[in-house]
Amino acid sequence: MTRTARRTLRMTGAGAAALLALSACSSSDGTSPASDSSASGKASEKLSGTVTVFAAASLKESFTTLGKDFEKAHPGTKVTFSFGGSDSLAAGITGGAPADLFAAASARTMAVVTDAGDASGTPATFVRNELEIATLPGNPDRIGSLKDLTEPDLKVVLCDRTVPCGAATQKALDAGGLKLTPVSYEQDVKSALTKVELKEADAAVVYKTDVKAAGDKVEGVEFPESADAVNDYPIALLKDAPNPVAAEEFIAYVRSAEGQKVLTAAGFLTP
Repeated sequence: MTRTARRTLRMTGAGAAALLALSACSSSDGTSPASDSSASGKASEKLSGTVTVFAAASLKESFTTLGKDFEKAHPGTKVTFSFGGSDSLAAGITGGAPADLFAAASARTMAVVTDAGDASGTPATFVRNELEIATLPGNPDRIGSLKDLTEPDLKVVLCDRTVPCGAATQKALDAGGLKLTPVSYEQDVKSALTKVELKEADAAVVYKTDVKAAGDKVEGVEFPESADAVNDYPIALLKDAPNPVAAEEFIAYVRSAEGQKVLTAAGFLTP
């Protein structure tokens, strides 16, 4: 081999080595095209797994619909619900019950969770709800006001004062300067409504959304004092959420225009 040929071969090898070294440096740089492609792939990764939602009983119908819509939009996901009194749900969360997010019927019950450090980020109000009197179909007792519920011959059911519906009812009664002794206090709004549906009570103070969901099983009576007792509904991701990515996406859907359409159709008020 001639001297010129050997020199050319050495130069070619050095160039290849330098190119290899440069390539290695580039691959370790977070701004490289390869790295960006990998990050993009993760960002566009499909949602999957179960989203466990703890939600106030008054959200049952609308959230069930939202859950089904979310599953259709994100194949591979499953939304499961635990509905009940917000205070009981909050106690479960602070006690270690596994859940991804909490939708409460009042800021006070959400505060139980946030004060315990079990929420991730700041809760956001996504809807509001107003009270209404639920009577038997046809309103045979001719109930026309909150004051009418104080009649001694009426069997009236209220939510327990520890739950948002009950606390709101007490605000309404205080606003009207009224005192009312019910035949029973129920642990969530659906239980109070059921008493009327089963004709075990003549009337109950529940949310407008619950009256609407009951259809012709009850009749609703509005009363002005309800304006003094409107409840804000906050929603929050939980700190130890098993599926935080999908849970955040569900919260975003609830707050989206599509989600709000479902909620307002159920009778909820916009925030």
